[in-house]
Amino acid sequence: MFHKKLDNFPKDFLWGASSAAYQIEGAATEDGKGKSIWDVYAHEKGNTYKGTSGDVAVDHYHKYKEDVGLMKKMGLKAYRFSIAWSRVIPEGVGKVNIKGLKFYHNLIHELEKAHIEPILTIYHWDLPLALQEKYGGWESAKTIAAFKNYAELLFREFGAEVKYWVTINEQNVFTSMGYRWGTHPPKKHSFKLMLLANHHINIANAEVIKLFHQMVPNGMIGPSFGYGPTYAKTSDPEDVLASMNANDFNNNWWLDVYCTGKYPFFCKKQFEKWNIMPEVTGEEQKILEDTEAHPDFLGINYYHGGTFQQNRIQKAVKSEEQESFDKTDPYLEQPKERNANEPEVPMFNNVENSYVDKTQWGWEKDPTGLRIALRQVYEKYHLPIMITENGLGAQDKVVKGKINDNYRISYLSEHIIAMREAITDGVNLLGYCAWSFTDLLSWLNGYSKRYGFVYVDQNDQENGSLKRIPKRSFSWYKNVIKSNGKDLKVEE
Repeated sequence: MFHKKLDNFPKDFLWGASSAAYQIEGAATEDGKGKSIWDVYAHEKGNTYKGTSGDVAVDHYHKYKEDVGLMKKMGLKAYRFSIAWSRVIPEGVGKVNIKGLKFYHNLIHELEKAHIEPILTIYHWDLPLALQEKYGGWESAKTIAAFKNYAELLFREFGAEVKYWVTINEQNVFTSMGYRWGTHPPKKHSFKLMLLANHHINIANAEVIKLFHQMVPNGMIGPSFGYGPTYAKTSDPEDVLASMNANDFNNNWWLDVYCTGKYPFFCKKQFEKWNIMPEVTGEEQKILEDTEAHPDFLGINYYHGGTFQQNRIQKAVKSEEQESFDKTDPYLEQPKERNANEPEVPMFNNVENSYVDKTQWGWEKDPTGLRIALRQVYEKYHLPIMITENGLGAQDKVVKGKINDNYRISYLSEHIIAMREAITDGVNLLGYCAWSFTDLLSWLNGYSKRYGFVYVDQNDQENGSLKRIPKRSFSWYKNVIKSNGKDLKVEE
């Protein structure tokens, strides 16, 4: 659709930024915090870039007042952060850590004083280590009860202060990388285990949303999902079919369950045929389909879409070209190892898109894809949407005490325009939380890959001064917020 004039952003639009506990807090063993799976995984040789970990991160645990002060200076309307499960319940179940709860109460209080809306993420990948060791983590249904108990504690503690809640961040990413590709904990290579763990997480998500509606009736809750539109490489019908398969598995496999309680038919049928589909009991199906267990809004994390062609079994590709493309983006790469007892998964082949540019890290830049994503999701599910992540990772340089990140400003500007176009199309968009407010630990890339509006003097040796320096994008985003998205120009 072409619009001669674009609608304005809503007056109450939540201009924000995001973070995740493990990537910013540090204080990994302070004040009674227990270990998470990442606290161990990051210390195992070869798992992260130069062995970087969240032990110190950017020390938000001790510097949260300074960070919130910068948010206030920017004029931020909302701040999305996550709770570290093992900071508030060190063993995942059982004894509650009062000091851990106090930290988050203090953080929320600082945000309220600064008139910043807190957006609380319950789970952002850092499962308590004790649950992994005791139950096998998400491979066991016992973790569902532990998660529900944990969420109940948070609803009781923070339900009166926090309106917007995210249940689970990027379930599609951490299940794939943890159980299929083996690049995140628990570092396994089994599609069958991935589907099983994913099913348990679906039940946990539904149980917690239903509980939320009982305990926090005036709030809004939903998952955050890493969404990307799926393009066909060519108009060859086989490529179009491949893109349909990719959309069914990459997107619908999760969103349909969140919003309708039902697994997509075609993928489910295929997985049953391969004997890798987990059993869904009648009681579980009832839980998933309960409308009280469905989200009030959808969080969308958007970085890029994907381009697809006929699967590799039916249509071979040049291995050196495919390998080169796979290496650019760990969110898209194929499994390096495969369980020999499980079938191949010949649904589609992910290939390079020749129509879009790439970031310094090889991620495709596709702002139009954001507009496509928003329209697809809103048209299908008719739920309000909040963009809970979107940003550019780059190797920012400090020159004479300043960071000129015009490349980030350009990237964000194009995506904000795409949001405004989607709003004009008719999408109900609640807010935009850019990734991220400060620089932070990249899960697998250390501190070389930076996303923040605020530079943090931290390095891959983890001995930086932790000094905060607002980048050029900080002042630019401040004007964006002040103008409610109208002023996107860069001041010279």
